[in-house]
Amino acid sequence: MESEAALAKLSALAQETRLAIFRRLVRAGPSGESAGAIADALATPAPTLSFHLKELERAGLITQRRESRSLIYAAHYDGMRTLLAFLMEDCCAGRPEICNFQMETCHEPASCSPACK
Repeated sequence: MESEAALAKLSALAQETRLAIFRRLVRAGPSGESAGAIADALATPAPTLSFHLKELERAGLITQRRESRSLIYAAHYDGMRTLLAFLMEDCCAGRPEICNFQMETCHEPASCSPACK
């Protein structure tokens, strides 16, 4: 991953509402959640939510699909993994124990393994 792509992902997450949306979608798993359900859960007006969802999608952290008349959003696990790998790629330099961590609430354990294993 290039630094520019990592910065785009980190910038997208460096806002309270977008971070809350992303964390909610990670917890929802691959099936995702409708925009309406996200808006209701976070008490966020639809236009504001739409803006934040577009920013997360542009950064490659979430995906969007249409189911009937609903837009469903889901965490883009590959985008998340590449960011985590980029952040962790140099951490093992002679000290692999630094990178040996557990993701207690991970829905997809294989996708949440540390970059340095």
